[in-house]
Amino acid sequence: MELKSSVVSVQWLNENLNGENLVVLDGTIGKIFDASQKQILNARFFDIKTKFSDTSNPCPSAFPSTEQFQKEARALGINNNSAIVVYDHKGIYSSARVWWMFRAFGFDNIAVLNGGFPAWLKANYPTENMKPYNSGKGNFTAKLQPNFMMFFNDVKQASEKSTHTIIDARSANRFKCIEPEPRSGLRMGTIPNSVNLPYTDLLENGAFKSIEVLDKAFSQLISEKPVVFSCGSGITACVLGLGAHMAGYKNISVYDGSWTEWGSLVKE
Repeated sequence: MELKSSVVSVQWLNENLNGENLVVLDGTIGKIFDASQKQILNARFFDIKTKFSDTSNPCPSAFPSTEQFQKEARALGINNNSAIVVYDHKGIYSSARVWWMFRAFGFDNIAVLNGGFPAWLKANYPTENMKPYNSGKGNFTAKLQPNFMMFFNDVKQASEKSTHTIIDARSANRFKCIEPEPRSGLRMGTIPNSVNLPYTDLLENGAFKSIEVLDKAFSQLISEKPVVFSCGSGITACVLGLGAHMAGYKNISVYDGSWTEWGSLVKE
């Protein structure tokens, strides 16, 4: 099975659940294994926080090493010829981070479930109790694509020299320093020379709006410069990354540490 789009509908997934090389991942961030919780049939839990993050990094959900990502992906039975569909329990949220990470490690045959688990439930498609993955290991090979992720020094230079358009996915009130940051002890503020596009502006009822709406939102901000997306901790920046990809934009990257890192390292 080769996925033709970066986003698939719940109807499409329901019709293709028995695809020979299909792997369904539950990429809900902050979730822990709980056999009483429901999941899509045969879904495998993609544990962003502990398995697919550099837990030695003070920033939450930090980008893992190539070796770690490959090891954990293989442990989930993912192969080089797998077709992956990832969802989360919010609709479109951390699933975009999973999609972005796989592409950053050279794997493109992956799509996000539009509307996520809420849309699946609304359509009354089958579920089961959460279960651990206990089958064989996969042969997934991670090949880092360095242009997908940017880190502090990259973004500092991009901000100072205005070489990139920096787009912040946080809410307008957080960007304007009207509302405090939800992370305890983190100061309010913005990366200099950045602009704001709340990730929620791309969504309606937990699913992406039309390609035309996405294109209009990005075209008002994106010029000929490369783009780097930021947010609070590198999660919803990937929603913007996915939306921009859907609208046909190239030369885009995500600031991994985002405001959590910048606000901690750069004082007012």
